[in-house]
Amino acid sequence: MSEQHREPPFIHSHALVESDDIGPGTRIWAFAHVLRGAKIGADCNICDHSYIDQDVFMGDRVTIKGQVAIVDGMTLEDDVFIGPNATFMNDRFPRSQNATWHCERMVIGRGASVGSGATVLPGVNIGEGAMVGAGAVVTKDVPPYTVVVGNPARVIREVTDAERLPVPAGSTIAAAS
Repeated sequence: MSEQHREPPFIHSHALVESDDIGPGTRIWAFAHVLRGAKIGADCNICDHSYIDQDVFMGDRVTIKGQVAIVDGMTLEDDVFIGPNATFMNDRFPRSQNATWHCERMVIGRGASVGSGATVLPGVNIGEGAMVGAGAVVTKDVPPYTVVVGNPARVIREVTDAERLPVPAGSTIAAAS
């Protein structure tokens, strides 16, 4: 266990955290709300005015910037970055008080980034190391290590080797390489 993992999570006095499953070194800032059942890894940073739903799994070193709702059915793998005001949806046909509601699951792959103000539609997965541009509207799966922009989002290029995150030492990814 690294030095940074020895510190307990920091929870701001004005945050509402109902989950008991918060990893060491994670920081949860003012006016964030984390529901019971959410699982948050180590060394994450959850900024002001964010919301984490109950059926959410978040890996290690994830950053959620301000005013983001991480909704039911989402998995965020290690090292994911979510920019301010990004929007995620998990219901293709939303209705108030809908008894037949169906949650569409989604995965944001390791090291992926979702830019400020981007919108991701239900059931859409974002591949490992992908980058979603600010304001993009993502209507279909994003392949690993690609950059998408626009409305609807479209691939404009590959992520270069220099832009890729290093694989952490001791990672199962490093062992598989």
